[in-house]
Amino acid sequence: MSASRPTLEAVAAHAGVSRATVSRVVNGGAGVREEVRERVNRSITELAYVPNRAARSLVTRRTGAVAVVIAEPETRVFSDPFFPRHLRGISRELARHDLQLLLLLLGEGDDPDRIGRYLSAGHVDGVLMFSLHRDDPLPAMATASGLPTVFGGRPGWESPGESGGPLHVDVDNVGGARLATDHLLARGRRRIAVITGPLDQTSAQDRLTGYRHALEAAGLTVDEQLVAHGGFTMEGGEAAMAALLDRRPDVDAVFACNDLMATGALRTLRAAGREVPRDVAVVGFDDLEPAAWAEPALTTVHQDVEEMGRMMAELLLRLMNPSPDEAPPASVVTPVRLVVRDSG
Repeated sequence: MSASRPTLEAVAAHAGVSRATVSRVVNGGAGVREEVRERVNRSITELAYVPNRAARSLVTRRTGAVAVVIAEPETRVFSDPFFPRHLRGISRELARHDLQLLLLLLGEGDDPDRIGRYLSAGHVDGVLMFSLHRDDPLPAMATASGLPTVFGGRPGWESPGESGGPLHVDVDNVGGARLATDHLLARGRRRIAVITGPLDQTSAQDRLTGYRHALEAAGLTVDEQLVAHGGFTMEGGEAAMAALLDRRPDVDAVFACNDLMATGALRTLRAAGREVPRDVAVVGFDDLEPAAWAEPALTTVHQDVEEMGRMMAELLLRLMNPSPDEAPPASVVTPVRLVVRDSG
């Protein structure tokens, strides 16, 4: 017969403290001296004590779980390398604090009320939401649940750089798009197309804005025939590039607003007999692994997707466990940089 599982009382006896003290340490309570806390934690480790989560939740009114809600179908979440990298950053930060990640996806045609009911039923302690679309009902559901919530990306009802409002982590999408377009301008390109993501998402809106600002700053008029929509997918990038070549065969550069669309554009250009970058230069946005694997290797705007996920989780933890000694958490906009490779 296997040895019995160590109890709270056993840890207390081993550490030479009361059961109440061990309970406070296990549940993150205050009022325990640091040397006592360390002694209890050593005893927990030596005895291989595992807290009873059900009992712990009754004391702390916490479930030990966080919901990660992605407003995309599973086909996109598991095919776009952005999402696994983002989730890895979130998962690692939550694991450091012994919290579980519960993944909830909302695809086209799914019932959003299903997620709203789940959030309101007390199954999780907080919510992380990203890849939201305009008029998405999910933010209102998070508010109705009363749960601490952090958004990935600028919420649709805010302007770039606006302070206050819902807590979020975003990347400098406008600045990154300007960086990409300025790079192409510096290479002497003047007929620069853009392939956008879904314009009901703020990241796609902001990257299109950055592209427009760069051209206008260079004294160029934005040619709407050089604007195509690719939906942030490889197939969308292929189709958008084909449409651009059909409308404007003299195009000499393309800024694709993510790397998947840029990879699709490269495929179309290759099939059309256009040499990259001699005939058409291509720049993407993300700098995930496929960018370096592309042929030719993709020049792109780097964003630290994993770190953004970690920051989202960190902000949520600060919301869930406010400290009187710290200022309230604030939204974060992360910087970007251009990674120059062979495509442009």
